[in-house]
Amino acid sequence: MRLPGGLPSAHRDPFIAAQLPPRELWPRFDYSAPHLRGYPDRLNASVALLDAAIDAGAADRPVFFYEDVAWTYRHLFDRVQRIARVLVEQFGVVPGTRVLLRSPNTPMVAACWLAVARVGGVVVNTMPLLRARELSFILDKAQVRLALCEIGVAEDLAAAAAQSPVLERVSYFTATCDGSRADADLDRRVAATPAGAGSVATAADDVALVSFTSGTTGNPKGAAHFHRDLLAVTDCWPRVYTVARDEVVVGSPTLAFTYGLAASLLYPLRYQASAVLLPRPTPEAILGAVARHRATSLYSVPTSYQAMLPLVWNYDLSSLRKCTSAGENLRQRLFRDWEEATGRRIVNGLGTTEMLTHFVSESMPVACVGSMGHAVPGYTARVIDDAGRPLPWGERGRLAVIGPTGCRYIGDPERQQAAVQNGWNVTGDLCEQDPEGCFWYVDRTDDMIISSGYNISAQEVERVVCDHPKVQACAVVGVPDPARGNVVRACIVLRDPAERSDATAREVQDYVKSVLAPYKYPRDVRFLDELPKTATGKIQRYRLREA
Repeated sequence: MRLPGGLPSAHRDPFIAAQLPPRELWPRFDYSAPHLRGYPDRLNASVALLDAAIDAGAADRPVFFYEDVAWTYRHLFDRVQRIARVLVEQFGVVPGTRVLLRSPNTPMVAACWLAVARVGGVVVNTMPLLRARELSFILDKAQVRLALCEIGVAEDLAAAAAQSPVLERVSYFTATCDGSRADADLDRRVAATPAGAGSVATAADDVALVSFTSGTTGNPKGAAHFHRDLLAVTDCWPRVYTVARDEVVVGSPTLAFTYGLAASLLYPLRYQASAVLLPRPTPEAILGAVARHRATSLYSVPTSYQAMLPLVWNYDLSSLRKCTSAGENLRQRLFRDWEEATGRRIVNGLGTTEMLTHFVSESMPVACVGSMGHAVPGYTARVIDDAGRPLPWGERGRLAVIGPTGCRYIGDPERQQAAVQNGWNVTGDLCEQDPEGCFWYVDRTDDMIISSGYNISAQEVERVVCDHPKVQACAVVGVPDPARGNVVRACIVLRDPAERSDATAREVQDYVKSVLAPYKYPRDVRFLDELPKTATGKIQRYRLREA
C-alpha cells in the first residue's frame, strides 16, 4: 500500500487506511512554517518522543507522578518496550492493528499508548466514562480486535466485548503495573517479558491514532491522526503556551481527550518535562497535586476552574507559573476572579479533536481578555460565510482553519464533506474577529452541547430518552449554566401526562446514565403537553431554550 505522497506504508493491516476519506475530501495541509519543516518521511511518534527524550539525557528524570509513585523516563521506556513485545509476540499485533485503550489517567495507560504506536498499531482512545453501548459502536466502527483496559473500569468493556463479533481479546492492567491484582493479566505478562523491543519504521503519514468525538447526528465520529500530526502539534501551540524542561504539568482532561493527551503526554515528552496524572481530577485533587508536586502549569476547563475557585485559599499554589483553559468558552468574570484569587491569568484557546489540539490561542500575557486570541504559529484561521467566503472584521460567521493537522473522519465521507470546505477545516464554531485579529467565540453552529468541556450530541441523548417506556416524544437542547457553561435540557412529552413528577424525571435521568456516559444525562427535565413546531413540522428548539 502506498500513501498519497507515494511513500510505502508500514501498515500490514490496511483496514484503517482504507477507511480514510477520498483524497479530494481531505483538507489542505500547511507545513510551510520554519518550525514545521524537516520531518522525515519515516517517522514513529513513540520513538520521536520517548527515545529522543532518553537520548537527550532525560532517563533519570521523573516523567509521571501518580499518587505515591513516580516513574522516571528510564522506567517508562522499559515498560513501553516490554508491552510492545507482549503486543507483537503474544497478542499478534501487526502494523495497522487497532488497539482500544480504556483507563483513567495512569502511567500504565500512557505506556500502553506509546507501546501501541511503537509497534505501528493504531491507538483507539476511549474515555473511562463510556458505557457498553457507546463502546460497542467504537469497536465496530474501528474494527478493534484487541483492547487494553485498566482493571477498575472493566465492567462496561466486558459487556461490550460479550456482544462484539470483532473484539477477540481484552487484556487488563493496573494503574502502575504493580502486579497487585491477580486478574490483571497484562501486568503478569509485562513482568515476565524482557525489554529490548525494537520499533516499526512507520511512514510519517501512517495513521497512529483514532480519537472519537461526539457527532451531531448522535453517533461518534472517528478522527484519524498521523504520526506526523502528533509531532507537529508539539511544535505549534507550545510556541505560545510554553513547556520548559524543568516544568511539572497537571491537568483535568483525560488522556482520551486530545487536549489531555497533548497536555499530559505529548508535550511533556517532547520537552522532557514531568506530568502529574490524576485518575479522578476533582478540584481538591488538582489543587492538592499543584501543592504537593510543586506543579508549574495547569491545563483545565472553565467548569473546573470555577469549582476550584472557592478552594484555592486552602492550598499553596506559589509554584504555579501559568494556567490555560480550553474545551468551552472562558467567561471574563471567571478570568478576573481566578486572577484575583491566584495572581495567575488563564490563557484561553480553542482546539478540536479533528485538529488534534490548539490552533487558536491567547498569548501568555493575555493581551485581549475574553477572546480566544490569534491563530497559533503554523495555522491560519479566518471567519467565513455559508458559501465559504472570508468575512470582514466584526461580522459573525463560521470559524475555518488550515495548518499541519486536519480533519479526516474514518468511514464517513458525508460528514467529511461537511467538515472540510474548499480545503478549509470548518469547526462548527460561530465566531467573529476584531480589528486586532483576535477571535471571539459566539456560539455553536450545530446542535452540539458543550458542558463542562464535554461535547454532547443532543440527538444521541434524545434517542435514549425516547427509548424510555414512559416517553412519547423528546427534544434535547443546551441551556446556559453559570457553573458548567451549558447543561442538557430534555423537553419531554409523556405517554401518560398524569405521570409528570420529580420521580419520573429522576427515573429518566437514571435511565440515560445507565445507557450513556453519565456526563450526558439531562440535568434539566421539562414536561410539556407537546413540542413546539413550525408549520413544516420542525421542532422550534429556540423556544425550548427559552422555556
